[in-house]
Amino acid sequence: KNSGPMVAISSPRLLAASLLLLLAHAVASSATGGAFGGAHAPSGLQLRGNVAPHGPLRLRGGGIPFLSNIFGGPKAPGPRIIIAGAPASGKGTQCEFLVKTFGVVHISTGDALREQVQAGTELGKMAKDFMDKGALVPDDVIIGIVKARLAEKDCLEKGWLLDGFPRTAVQAKALADAGITADKFILLSVPDEILIERCVGRRSDPVTGKIYHLTFNPPPEDPEIVARLVHRSDDTEEAMRKRLKMYQANVDAVRAYYKEITLEFDGAVDKMALADSLAEFVKTSPE
Repeated sequence: KNSGPMVAISSPRLLAASLLLLLAHAVASSATGGAFGGAHAPSGLQLRGNVAPHGPLRLRGGGIPFLSNIFGGPKAPGPRIIIAGAPASGKGTQCEFLVKTFGVVHISTGDALREQVQAGTELGKMAKDFMDKGALVPDDVIIGIVKARLAEKDCLEKGWLLDGFPRTAVQAKALADAGITADKFILLSVPDEILIERCVGRRSDPVTGKIYHLTFNPPPEDPEIVARLVHRSDDTEEAMRKRLKMYQANVDAVRAYYKEITLEFDGAVDKMALADSLAEFVKTSPE
């Protein structure tokens, strides 16, 4: 005895049509917040700027889209964040909070550059040639290094946080041309006089990499640590004003590439209050 009604499908055409109907229903359900969870595109497809990060949308079985990530494919990446701000605006501190909160991969151009040089890659060799000559590493090499880092597995799986990059319109355009898009663009705004005060009092520990400030974040009262602290040659008022002028000449052009995902924050407020505000912004879904 049957426990419930059953329908026998004897026609191969009817069977195929039924399967296609079920698949179409599943896709529609995912787009409207159904069984596949969410009111957005299925996780992992993540269409941003008409680019699918895990490859193009493939067609199978008569033109029905095959959404690989619905069927056990890679998980969707975490948030993709760019943080910008003038030197000494507090990007480093806020990056630490963002990494802790969201588990994203923190990428600074300096770190990525050193990794490529140490690994002896072609890009690293090119960069080292310029560095050995005391010359600035050109945009195309820096852009290549950043693109290579963003293509690594950890960035694809966890999401990423670009720290202070892109710095120029040329760099922003190169990322856009490569189909690399962000979810959020954070801009820290701090008055120049506060930035200069932060900069002039800054000291770094070459052993631990930690950065202190003689007034706002003094180093431990350990004679050994105090003795080895370094005051960078460009952490002077004169040098800082030049750096601020360069930053201000480029920031609006960079911001123009991300105007729809940008929010500006007061970087002079308490660092914990600022961290909470940034976290809320990152969590907010795009309208």
